Amino acid sequence: MAQIRPFKCIRPKVELASKIAALPYDVYNREEAKKEFIKEPFSFLKIDRAEIQFCEEVDVYDERVYLKARDTLMDMLEKGEFIKDHRACYYIYELTMGLRSQTGIVACASIDDYLNHTIKKHENTRADKEVDRIHHVDVCNAQTGPIFLAYRANEKIDLIISSIKTTLPLYDFTSTDGIKHTVWKSENELNNQEIYREFEGMNQIYIADGHHRCASAVKVGLKRREKKPDYLESDEFNYFLSVLFPDNQLMIMDYNRVVRDLNGYTTTEFLEAIGKIFDVSMPQNEPYKPMHKGEIGMYLDKCWYALGIRDVYKNNHPVDSLDVSILQNYLLKPILNIVDPKTDKRIDFVGGIRGLAELEKRVKEDCKVAFAMYPTSISELFDVADAGLLMPPKSTWFEPKLRSGLFIHELD
Repeated sequence: MAQIRPFKCIRPKVELASKIAALPYDVYNREEAKKEFIKEPFSFLKIDRAEIQFCEEVDVYDERVYLKARDTLMDMLEKGEFIKDHRACYYIYELTMGLRSQTGIVACASIDDYLNHTIKKHENTRADKEVDRIHHVDVCNAQTGPIFLAYRANEKIDLIISSIKTTLPLYDFTSTDGIKHTVWKSENELNNQEIYREFEGMNQIYIADGHHRCASAVKVGLKRREKKPDYLESDEFNYFLSVLFPDNQLMIMDYNRVVRDLNGYTTTEFLEAIGKIFDVSMPQNEPYKPMHKGEIGMYLDKCWYALGIRDVYKNNHPVDSLDVSILQNYLLKPILNIVDPKTDKRIDFVGGIRGLAELEKRVKEDCKVAFAMYPTSISELFDVADAGLLMPPKSTWFEPKLRSGLFIHELD
């Protein structure tokens, strides 16, 4: 029984929404974030990555960085660049990329639903990566980046969303990367009650993207509970900012791999070794994008190959049946000696949004071989999460990315 509730949103004033909205903090390194901030001084990166307001000598995790983030948010509120709605509402957030769109509900999800596994994860989180966001949320007293959640499509929710989308939007703009962002405010109390009831009837909601942000938000909530033993269930720190999308609207892109060396093999020896496990096509010059599950593209020595996974290695296990698992278990680990892809510096990961040309570029610059994957499906993600298991790292790449700065959830 999921608790997905409306909230009093802090959000940009209409004329600044397109300037403030920014890609998630972890999409950029410090230098890239700084360049974006110079191009757009209103960018939410000055809060999400407040170190860009300091010289390079100031460490990313310096206490001054977190205080600057808080002060910048408060200053923008005082100036009216952000406003706070005084009534709890749901918001409808549509992202359009090319010919496809996805529409989600902006709301707050319960940290208890995360703890009791109603909200399910499919990735592990690293404590060192959580520390930064825990401190950022705690000092700012606000969650500034929404968690991307998915649910199995619900006809009643679809109808309500369709009805709300006939009204005048709150925001409607296209970002510099060509993604169209449209937001509506759901103020009808009957609609809001129905949305709440429909989510209340769900026993499974899934983290699609933002595992570290989610884990950090939960830990801040637990920390606040320790400080306030007589806390109320309704206290805002018991909930975290989310956007929930129906599964039938989501697109997962491929998450590809590049490796810096062949572990001592020559090209001929390497092809012979993988030929014992995969069906290897004749080399070709044209980039090869896998056409179906069970197929992997490989770029090696200026040639592309199709690798077919043989039936003997296929199975029905939720994790071991994934193409990324088969590549790891039967090629990366035994042949290239990449035992732990989370920590091995010889492997890197390239989001499918960058295309196959990026794989060729990486092999030309600093790698020896690249693997183009067929995308993991949303049903595979659900199967892994429902089984209480975890996917290999970098198994899914969701597009388009949610923007930070359009919706902020204050913790008290």
